[in-house]
Amino acid sequence: MQATALLIVDVQKRMFQRGSSVYQDAKLLYNLKKLIASAKSESMPIFYIQHETSGNHLQRHSDPWKLHPFLTVEKDDVVIQKTTPDSFYKTSLEEQLHFKGIQHLLLAGIQTEVCIDTTCRSAQSRGFSTSIIGDAHSTWDTPILKASQIIQHHNQTLQWFANTISTDQFVERIR
Repeated sequence: MQATALLIVDVQKRMFQRGSSVYQDAKLLYNLKKLIASAKSESMPIFYIQHETSGNHLQRHSDPWKLHPFLTVEKDDVVIQKTTPDSFYKTSLEEQLHFKGIQHLLLAGIQTEVCIDTTCRSAQSRGFSTSIIGDAHSTWDTPILKASQIIQHHNQTLQWFANTISTDQFVERIR
């Protein structure tokens, strides 16, 4: 089996604000918690990606910018800040993955059609094999599409770049 890491993208307090939280927020957090526990049981490296902007919403060190408190970052986990949808662009992610000998990425988090999509495609172009955890990424409704449609569409479309598995399928593979 290839050396694998779990990437949790942009699961920050801002994405869970009352009245404007991501689609199926409780289910997302529950699935992320299961993924993290399973990864830790196998000593799988976990990378938390944290988006920042210079505006009010995700300004570094602001409360909305912080990782969601449901996530428990431990000393061996890596936290990487980014400023674009691509978790690799102008970050140390690729270097740290190579340093740890990682060849396969499990991708989960927020926002399906932006940061998850972009990071997935970028990982593939950098030579990483990738699995999208199809029930562990989320987004918001748009004027054109419901969040559930966006997630379903991307789970299908990103199969050109990654395998799509469920949280339970990942957990079963670990056992």
